[in-house]
Amino acid sequence: MTPTLAVLMDPIAAIHVKKDSTLALLLEAQRRGYRLAYLTQGSLAQRHAEAWGYAAPLTVRDDAHDWFTLGEAQWINLGKFDVILARKDPPFDAQFLYDTMLLERAQADGAQVINDPRGLRDANEKFFALHFPQCCAPTLIARDAAELKRFAREHGKVVLKPLDGMGGRSIFLSSGNDPNLNVIIETLTEEGRTFALAQKFIPEISAGDKRILLIDGEPVPYALARMPQGDEFRGNLARGGKGVGVPLSDRDRWIAAQVGPTLKARGMRFVGLDVIGDWLTEVNVTSPTCIRELDAQFGLNIAGMLFDAIERNASPT
Repeated sequence: MTPTLAVLMDPIAAIHVKKDSTLALLLEAQRRGYRLAYLTQGSLAQRHAEAWGYAAPLTVRDDAHDWFTLGEAQWINLGKFDVILARKDPPFDAQFLYDTMLLERAQADGAQVINDPRGLRDANEKFFALHFPQCCAPTLIARDAAELKRFAREHGKVVLKPLDGMGGRSIFLSSGNDPNLNVIIETLTEEGRTFALAQKFIPEISAGDKRILLIDGEPVPYALARMPQGDEFRGNLARGGKGVGVPLSDRDRWIAAQVGPTLKARGMRFVGLDVIGDWLTEVNVTSPTCIRELDAQFGLNIAGMLFDAIERNASPT
């Protein structure tokens, strides 16, 4: 029987073909004979106790000018798919929360959902790193301006960012004596209504913000060090950072060993750890990237490694 896979993602027409990890996963699935279907958030529904999706048949190609074809969509019971890739980018908002509830129903009806819907709800990418404080630089998550300013005065140079961002969005470098610190905190916390994260600045960012990919808790042996360029302090590729592949260090492997078993136990099958210097800064679970860059630099097939794990876990037919 032909295996089936549905992908829940942002609009496929807008992806960056050369760098998109979701496309790499879809190309590998198609190569293995999976029949693909495409879903967006607006195409999900729950009919009484069953999760359904208005799913379009999908064909993909590794062609920067013509990378996908969609067929005519129809309503399909999502529990009938063998695999569902939940790959929508942050922010993790209320609608994404509801998506996970619906995908949990599909999971209960037999689909392998990658990553686990309950795990997606539980593992905020900034908060979750602090489940492993032994791996993290000094960090504070708060709404209170005085508390955030106290932290900045204590640690000198600090990085401040929102809890729901990605790609370097709204990340500030500041300090306890920065005349702009008040307005940065007001902006990030929306005048105390939302949480912001402050972290002691890690100067080793100059050597790159490393993305370490884990598959079922085990690290891929190479990381992508995303190095800031010019006068930019952020290493994010979306902000002009340069991606350089590097072998994992002993410290990287130690961090992966600290984090990996918990992620695996929570059904987080494919995860990206962000490590600067010796410190874990984020645990990326919603749509980890950097597959294509590492594949190109080291001759890997990371998507193939993930699908080997998925197929080992498949229910017998």
